[in-house]
Amino acid sequence: MFKPINWETFPRDFLRIQIGFALFGLSIALLIQGNLGTGAWGVLEVGLSYLLHVTPGTMTVASGFVVLTGALLMREQIGWGTLGNILSIGPWLDLALSFVPSVENNLLLQIPMLLAAILMMGFASAIYIGVNAGAGPRDSLMLGLKRTTGLSVRKARTIIEVTVVTIGGLIGGPVGIGTVVFALLIGPAVQWGFKIFKVEPHKEKIIESQKTIVE
Repeated sequence: MFKPINWETFPRDFLRIQIGFALFGLSIALLIQGNLGTGAWGVLEVGLSYLLHVTPGTMTVASGFVVLTGALLMREQIGWGTLGNILSIGPWLDLALSFVPSVENNLLLQIPMLLAAILMMGFASAIYIGVNAGAGPRDSLMLGLKRTTGLSVRKARTIIEVTVVTIGGLIGGPVGIGTVVFALLIGPAVQWGFKIFKVEPHKEKIIESQKTIVE
């Protein structure tokens, strides 16, 4: 169930994947601090962080392990990048939140923050997916659900995303117009990132999962 590590390229891959995770964490921070709404998983994790009085980054790590448990129960294969995703994005997010200011009632700043976050997340996804060190925990859950139920990738992801954003919204997570804009633009942003960084995805199902990303 664990993807083997290529030790010859590991130092280079580790540096590259951390750059991707750092940009991903910064993009989530921009979404949160822009106060127009986040992606579905952001809605849930920020909502839980308010409820449990922990940082969003801490909640991201905790939810990552919960989601990974579900994926493992479905016997989905993971890699060192899967664990790196869980352990790294949360701390990068909290670091970014420490210096990215919260902006409200200023659409001239909020809209650029939203669009920059989506573009940055697309690039970050392309960077760490290109390392081919294992899907993130949320993608692993989606792939496991697809394999065990026979649903299409898109339907499996949609079920997860709708469930997550609904629960997150009910507990006070940041749902807004930005949540809708994110859902519409994250797929093209990821595809653009693939093109710019010349990433050749190893599995088409990963491309499809990123079209409805929420991490």
